[in-house]
Order: sequence, then structure tokens, then C-alpha cells
Amino acid sequence: VISFIGEVIILLQPGKHEFPFRFQLPSEPLVTSFTGKYGNIQYCVRAVLERPNVPDQSVKRELQVVSHVDVNTPALLTPVLKTQEKMVGCWFFTSGPVSLSAKIERKGYCNGEAIPIYAEIENCSSRLIVPKAAIFQTQTYLASGKTKTVRHMVANVRGNHIASGRTDTWNGKTLKIPPVTPSILDCCIIRVDYSLAVYIHIPGAKKLMLELPLVIGTIPYHGFGSRNASIASQFSMDMSWLTLTLPEHPEAPPNYADVVSEEEFSRHIPPYPQPPDCEREAYCPMFACIQEFRFQPPPLYSEVDPHPSDIEETQPVSFIL
Repeated sequence: VISFIGEVIILLQPGKHEFPFRFQLPSEPLVTSFTGKYGNIQYCVRAVLERPNVPDQSVKRELQVVSHVDVNTPALLTPVLKTQEKMVGCWFFTSGPVSLSAKIERKGYCNGEAIPIYAEIENCSSRLIVPKAAIFQTQTYLASGKTKTVRHMVANVRGNHIASGRTDTWNGKTLKIPPVTPSILDCCIIRVDYSLAVYIHIPGAKKLMLELPLVIGTIPYHGFGSRNASIASQFSMDMSWLTLTLPEHPEAPPNYADVVSEEEFSRHIPPYPQPPDCEREAYCPMFACIQEFRFQPPPLYSEVDPHPSDIEETQPVSFIL
């Protein structure tokens, strides 16, 4: 078999042969691979075997391309906050308003992250309401001047019931992002957008909904690590004064036997009468042990004796340090 690779002619012997190929992707940004209901974005690699007087043989393999979206850009790090109020009922049969305020700390997140949701709900109506939150994916197809839109829920979370006249607060209620396609914002025929909807289910009325825009990226948020580094450096700077005051080799405290003389030791021994029915041999060693213990160093990290003596001292004992 004669094979043509470029301008080189290679004679192939019978058997299996492998030829490695390498392609450089275009430098301009490529749209992320996507498969939707009304359209696809696909990249394929096709290999063709051409032989004289024989039909060509070709093999095609799909290539996955991911266009990186960095969620650390200033536009995606800004908080998103919305507030809305709805009057429940109509005309003269209103039962009171329901107000909702929702906030997220930033606009950009990645797959697998948990979005902390902060919300305040006030129920001034006469009905029992339920707060909920969900992530929606919106697919928009543009072709031949026509537009088609597909919207579906990818994750949701539910709160507790709120009775009439009560309020509820979400202090960082989390909603985890499942594995989904990153946001596609730079394609002229297909767009994939995301939004976080915080809404209230009201029986007998339309739901009160707030939609906060989301961008699902590929480069995760690293501001937390930078913040930790700055705190750690600040902490080490604040604690650096310890190295200036503590010696490298701390000295041991002085021995109390060197500070208290024998004369002072004997002067502060209170006179103890000899018990009438106590043998001297058994009494004196215990008495000496008690007096010796009184002149031992105090226990560490304590200024109060945990085991005070029941014997009152007739004279105060002073130490010169």
C-alpha cells in the first residue's frame, strides 16, 4: 500500500500502522460544546484515508471544547439584591401584602458550589405562604429571524411555612449547583443563561418571584484563599512582638531554699503542743513534712492554694524574691 502524507510517499507493509496527528485550535475564542433541544454546538475531528481506485474511508470523532469563564472578574463579584411586594387579593377583597427581599453575595459561581441565599419574607396577608428558591436554565435559539426559548429548573430548595402576620429570614440558606453546561453568552445563534429565582407560593394567587441573574463559570472563585492569606499575614505581623520580648532560652526560677534562710525557716514554725497520747516517733516526721511543704514553690498557673491548710498561722510568712 502506498500512503501519501503531505508530500511524502510512504510504502506501507501489510499490518497495523499508526500515524499521530496534532492540530492547533484557533486563537479566537471558541464557544463551549452544547447539546440542546433545538440546536447543538459540536466540534469534530475527521480522518480520511485516500487510496487510488478505492473509495475513501473516513472516521469522525467528537471533540469537547470548553470556553473558560472566570468568575473572579469584577462584574461577576458584585452582589445582587432585589425587593418586591405583592398585594394578595383583588379589588375590595384584599387580605394584605406579602413582601420579599433576596440577595446573593456575587453573580458568578461554578459547578458544585453552594449558593448562600439571604432573604427576608414578611407575610401580612391572611394566607399561609411557602418560600422557595430554584436555579433555572434558559436556552435561546436564534435562526432565520426567529427565536425559540426553552426554560427548565435544574435545582431547587424549599423553606418553612410562614403563617399570617409572621416573618422569616434566610441567613445563607444554601442551594448547590448541579453539573450543568457553563453559561454561553458570546454565541450569535445559541445562548445559555442562568438565574436564581426566589419566590413565594401563595394559595389562590400568583406567586411572588424575584429573579437574580447568575453566570455559571469554569474558573472557580479564589477570593476566599486570598482573604485567608491576608488575614494570616496580618496575624503574623500582630504577633511578631512576642519574638522581641521572650528570650530564646528562658531562665529557671530561683530555688526557694536559696531565698529562705534556715533562721527564717525556724522562726516561722508555729509552736505545736505535743499530743498527750501520740508517740513522738510517729508525730514528728509528719510535722516536719508539713513544715517542709509550706516552703515549696507554689503550683504553676495558680495564685490560690487548691488544698488550704486547716491550721491557722499565728504569724504571717513573708518571702523576699
